[in-house]
Amino acid sequence: MKPLTRFLLGTIALAALAPLSAQEQAQTGLPRTHLTAGFHQIEVQIASTPPQQATGLMHRTEMPQYEGMLFVFPEPKQQCFWMKNTLIPLTAAFVADDGTVVNLEDMQPQTTQSHCSAKPVRFVLEVNQGWFAKKGLKAGTRLAGPPFRPAN
Repeated sequence: MKPLTRFLLGTIALAALAPLSAQEQAQTGLPRTHLTAGFHQIEVQIASTPPQQATGLMHRTEMPQYEGMLFVFPEPKQQCFWMKNTLIPLTAAFVADDGTVVNLEDMQPQTTQSHCSAKPVRFVLEVNQGWFAKKGLKAGTRLAGPPFRPAN
């Protein structure tokens, strides 16, 4: 075997054994807060910067049923999400400033289909798919917690 071929094969073998790069690892050290929907509770990680939001829940193989991720954007606009590199099925709740769920979208793993808010919002809550349905929660439900402003 030629030295260059041996080198390339060795490099490929090492790359296959290497852990995921920093960009391909699930992010777990984000700030957290507690939200409620009536008497239902959920602990959420907060993704508030563009890099945190770009990674979101990618590369996770599981998430506890009582957890989720809250995406916080600087101003209300139509938010659209997809599931590239996301391994678990999720439901996205598009949420108004006062905590009212505008619409819910079930999203399938590893797809690039867009799921968008029905109107401009600043918040998107991703939870395990079925969390809202199992609790009988739907559009119009009011979430409460530190990020949301009371209705005027």
